[in-house]
Amino acid sequence: MLYTAGQVAHFNKISFRYLLTSVDDHVLTIRLNRPEKKNALSPLLLNELAFALAYAHHTPEVWLVVLAAEGTVFCAGMDLKSLSEGSREEPTVPEPSGPVRLGELMAGLHKPCIGQVQGPVLAGGLLLVAGCTHVVAAEEVTFSLPEVKRGLYPFQVMASLLEILPPRTVIDWCLRARVVSAEEAQRQGLVTEVVAAAQLTAAVQELVAELTAFSPTAMQFGLRAYQQLKGLPRTDWQAFLHEQFRLIQQTPDAKEGMAAFLEKRAPKWE
Repeated sequence: MLYTAGQVAHFNKISFRYLLTSVDDHVLTIRLNRPEKKNALSPLLLNELAFALAYAHHTPEVWLVVLAAEGTVFCAGMDLKSLSEGSREEPTVPEPSGPVRLGELMAGLHKPCIGQVQGPVLAGGLLLVAGCTHVVAAEEVTFSLPEVKRGLYPFQVMASLLEILPPRTVIDWCLRARVVSAEEAQRQGLVTEVVAAAQLTAAVQELVAELTAFSPTAMQFGLRAYQQLKGLPRTDWQAFLHEQFRLIQQTPDAKEGMAAFLEKRAPKWE
């Protein structure tokens, strides 16, 4: 993470310019709030998003993140104008310790993250969608990578999508710049669930309720192990995972889960 636990300790005192945030019942909701620019990712918005995700990562009381957006477009990708000309906006959060790379940032969250996608997702906006553990999209939503039309290429998006989709599908998306429907994105594995626009919030809340009923410690162990496996030779996977299972058995959640199972009651997670 690009921010320390100490830096994000004052999260509730931050006046974000381009985010709306709330914490309720262990769920941090982050809403992109730059609708006049189609929620394009300016340097300031990127820093604010990095700060909010670091808060979620470092805060034990946060079990799950919902990532949503205001306006008719979920995210139009990087704000090319502000990135090329530089940002003159007053900072709202401390400077991050390094460059904000969304693919790395969301992979390091180690907590479930639900993308609540109400509108089109373009270019670098797909980094946000690819970084979520679950994506619930309205049926009218579309996805596209138009970079080749501008003499650019979606390098980082390509890397993130290769963890989800078959290589030829990813290359096709990158090279042809075509618009992909929510239904097709679901068939190919990028989207978890497609619902009517009027049912989007309810569908996300239903998924939130399902996930928050389970052990937050177990899910964090699992997501952390998933990311760590990528840096290990496949021959080391079983030994590593065996050790992870030994460690998770020592956690309060594991002890509570086993006790609740034996006593035939609902567990109470810490």
